[in-house]
Amino acid sequence: MAKTQYYCAATLDGYIADPDDGIDWLTGYEGSYEGEAAAASPMGEGGGYERFYEEVGALVSGSATYEWVLDHYSDPWPYLDKPWWVLSSREQAIPAGDGIDVRVREGGVADLHEQMIAAAGGRNLWVLGGGGVASQLAEAGLLDEVLLTVVPVVLGQGKPLFEDPLPAPMELFGADAFGNGMVELRYRVGTRAPGD
Repeated sequence: MAKTQYYCAATLDGYIADPDDGIDWLTGYEGSYEGEAAAASPMGEGGGYERFYEEVGALVSGSATYEWVLDHYSDPWPYLDKPWWVLSSREQAIPAGDGIDVRVREGGVADLHEQMIAAAGGRNLWVLGGGGVASQLAEAGLLDEVLLTVVPVVLGQGKPLFEDPLPAPMELFGADAFGNGMVELRYRVGTRAPGD
């Protein structure tokens, strides 16, 4: 059954981007250990990202994440043949090309969730960046898992992993440490008990 998964990287102090939406702390990270083991990374060949992405059928994000991807990775398009819902109240540029399927929508993510899951074709829905979208899905009881790569960097300020508290505790179901100092954590998201 398809899952809705928030897969992202965050700093040790819980930020997914700096105050200006930058992720140099992630893209420029070189590791905290020396030697052969430092080459191991969840983003490397055969790492957790590749395994995760194979199971993705559709994506959803806010406009800030989408605009960042347009500025940094639009050629070649990184998410070919996967529909991407962009939640935005303003017009967005949409790149042209075979296999690019960007759907800009206004409104709450919970209202679109059923369409997104259907478009994923039995695969998973990836909440790509943005603590606001992940928080909305969690509040609606529609977020199944948080797959988090913790990078041992401290920013002190920035864009938080979630914008709002989660309705219930998460359950850890997996963890992997990498030689470069990153740790990959996998959580199931709890839901509120009836009547809460």
